[in-house]
Amino acid sequence: MIHTKSESDITSLAPSSPSRSPKRQAYYVQSPSRDSHDGDKSSSMQPTPNCNSPMESPSHPSFGRHSRNSSSSRFSGIFRSASGMKGGRKRNDKGWPECNVIVEEGKYDEFDDEKGFTRRCQGFLAFSSFVVLFTVFCLIIWGAARPYKAEVSVKSLTVNNIYGGEGADSTGVLTKMLTLNSSLRIGVYNPASFFGIHVSSTPINLVYSEIPIATGQLKKHYQPRKSHRIVSVNLEGTKVPLYGAGSGLVASANNAYQIPLTLQFEIQSRGYVVGKLVRTKHRVRISCPLVVDSTSTKPIKFNNDSCFYR
Repeated sequence: MIHTKSESDITSLAPSSPSRSPKRQAYYVQSPSRDSHDGDKSSSMQPTPNCNSPMESPSHPSFGRHSRNSSSSRFSGIFRSASGMKGGRKRNDKGWPECNVIVEEGKYDEFDDEKGFTRRCQGFLAFSSFVVLFTVFCLIIWGAARPYKAEVSVKSLTVNNIYGGEGADSTGVLTKMLTLNSSLRIGVYNPASFFGIHVSSTPINLVYSEIPIATGQLKKHYQPRKSHRIVSVNLEGTKVPLYGAGSGLVASANNAYQIPLTLQFEIQSRGYVVGKLVRTKHRVRISCPLVVDSTSTKPIKFNNDSCFYR
């Protein structure tokens, strides 16, 4: 049977017809963006199309960009509400809320003192070790340099002039007097192979009956390692009073004198091995008996057995 549609049915079905229904206008939903944490007042506007089909319905789950923005907006809203509840917490440059750092009670000065004390102990131990090692090194060097002492030998004595007579001293006492002028040659050898020496001497005297009748002084000089040197010293005495010792001085017929003398002096040598920290010092006392003939000008030569070295 064919049923005819009534005018009311046509009227009720007309709005549901898709062909005759007009398109709905798009509306926009304003949601807070991620920049809301930085206090930015700008908002993102997103168009929401009409839901004309079950797939376009808002109740249907969507995995697109709109869902991510919505989720971020929801979290943004949560943070905003949380911050609002806590009274507007301060945020750093990146927008993260600042947290109050819990400060543990207690002092760390004790640990700093212990570290400082440990460092001082280590420094003291290092300095003490250096001093001990350097002292041992200096002792070893000193012991190795100790046997090397200057070797001294008297070569010759040349009497240039000798004269004896009578006269008065500074107080007017009459006595015999003696004048002598001579030259002494001394050889010095430094056997050390790793340091030089400084050579000097005490006054060099020609003694007659315990009275110095001529005196001279060795000039201080530097003696290199493994080196020989001959030095000359002038011994002079002018009108030296002999007093009681002059009674034994008797001149011959031609006014010649045979005078027994003794050459006495001391040579000092000083070596600087390690600056002034390690030094060596040696002394050599020399005594040479001799007889001077006033009529002879030949040099008096000395052998190794002619003098006493001690």
